[in-house]
Amino acid sequence: MEVIRDLTACPRPAEGSVVSVGVYDGVHLGHRYLMGELRRLAAERGALAAVVTFDRHPAEVIRPTRAPRLLTSLEQRLELLAATGVDVAVVLRFDAERAAEPAEEFVHEVLVGCLAARAVVVGENFTFGRGARGDVELLRRMGADLGFEVDGLRLAASGAEGARPVSSTAIRQALREGDLAAANRMLGRPHEVRGTVAPGDERGRDLGFPTANLAVDPRMQLPADGIYAGWFVRASGEVLPAAINVGRRPTFHADAEVSLVEAHVLDFEGDLYGEAAAVRFAHRLRDEVRFDSVDALVDQMRADVARTREVLAS
Repeated sequence: MEVIRDLTACPRPAEGSVVSVGVYDGVHLGHRYLMGELRRLAAERGALAAVVTFDRHPAEVIRPTRAPRLLTSLEQRLELLAATGVDVAVVLRFDAERAAEPAEEFVHEVLVGCLAARAVVVGENFTFGRGARGDVELLRRMGADLGFEVDGLRLAASGAEGARPVSSTAIRQALREGDLAAANRMLGRPHEVRGTVAPGDERGRDLGFPTANLAVDPRMQLPADGIYAGWFVRASGEVLPAAINVGRRPTFHADAEVSLVEAHVLDFEGDLYGEAAAVRFAHRLRDEVRFDSVDALVDQMRADVARTREVLAS
């Protein structure tokens, strides 16, 4: 997938393109359904399949105090979009100037001027432009004059969720509520966070369960505090089983303000400090609780590791 970060480098393809526009946070099942339609229409027209996304969530600029936590970083989004088979991704800087841009100008500049759109595929509730005044109906009116069709799709629903639509908002809510299984079903994969392994207080090592403490961008959406079975992914691509704690370690800290991500990588010996890594959350094992003694905590940690081996092997 070609990634374009500067509109002066737009391809303006002679064959035209079928375009979708969105944040695509999580690149979840709904997004992947949309990408499938995008690729199908592009193949029918002999055109490029193109997506337009942003370097940050627009809410970080428009309403920063209420911006949602992110399911994926920009790097993750682009990797996941590439995996859907899209040909081109245009990454726009979203700043105050972009937020103030009229919807009509965005259509002329980006969809037509940059990508020579022959069709536009978006969710049926898609809005864009200054004050979110642009919508599917505006696109259809402009498309009739500018030569592109518009397909407004209903978000795919997950069978496991019944009538609940697949959306980034629903996934964030499921993660906050500790319903990892529902979040992963809607994502179509284990939820993943990335960061760098940072030094900790080495309390886990003292207890016989050394952990890699992952420093995660505070904008990212973590699962609810608890113990998880999952995978630790090294920068080399090596994927290792891990028992993961997300929380504030209440047995040792009565008033910690921030939840940490700590991964006990099973059967691993070595130094991970400074490594870029990822943690994938496969199963929620239990809530994080405060223990009355260190011995009780260690006994539970042994049980958590045993349970991690069991669920990851199944």
